[in-house]
Amino acid sequence: MVKRGKTIFKSKIKWILALILLTGCIYGSYTLSRYTEADQVEAKQAQVILDAGHGGSDPGKIGLNNLLEKDINLAITEKVKKCLEKEKITAELTRKEDKGLGTTGDGSKKTEDMQARVKMINETKPVLTVSIHQNSYEDPEIHGAQVFYYSHSREGEAVAKILQESLQEIDPENHRRAKANETYYLLRRTKVPTVIVECGFLTNPEEAEKLSGEEYQEQVAEAVAKGIAKCLEYLNEYGN
Repeated sequence: MVKRGKTIFKSKIKWILALILLTGCIYGSYTLSRYTEADQVEAKQAQVILDAGHGGSDPGKIGLNNLLEKDINLAITEKVKKCLEKEKITAELTRKEDKGLGTTGDGSKKTEDMQARVKMINETKPVLTVSIHQNSYEDPEIHGAQVFYYSHSREGEAVAKILQESLQEIDPENHRRAKANETYYLLRRTKVPTVIVECGFLTNPEEAEKLSGEEYQEQVAEAVAKGIAKCLEYLNEYGN
């Protein structure tokens, strides 16, 4: 009788252990599934937002030979995206065609356009935002790419300097430095590190001609993409 009782007791212990083991496997599988799903969602989220400045009824700066800033901005931005994709860096564009983001009357289109860009950036929450623009000045001798950052953003300053150095590699004669700014709406209103890249001056004959061509646009795009990759490494290590 005692021996039979011990046998039943041992049998119950085995069943309990088996149940515990099974429960652990199910929970472990569920937990791994949740983490995997979370990783997949994170992987799909844009690491970078590329903002092609202006668009639609807003041409931006009009350079020599009636070059329109909005067209060059979009062309370079699309090329930057392709360069990033080769490096497995996910990027999203604020616009993919010659169209602004504002939809109301002319008087408030520009304001609405900027608000829409900021809203998209803040809702997407990328690691970094890079806005592509072209510069102009009354003196046609002035040239060179320059990167602007919000003056109160430590991370913005760091990534602006990285991008500035990358752009100088394709134009050694460019001695410009990354520059702080307190007034640009996009820099002030976005909640992630954001910089504005002025790729060159449309009022400089030589630079305007280069910026209108595919070859130099590719060089600029590759330099920006290379800089972005370094910026992401920096933000991953030192960012908040």
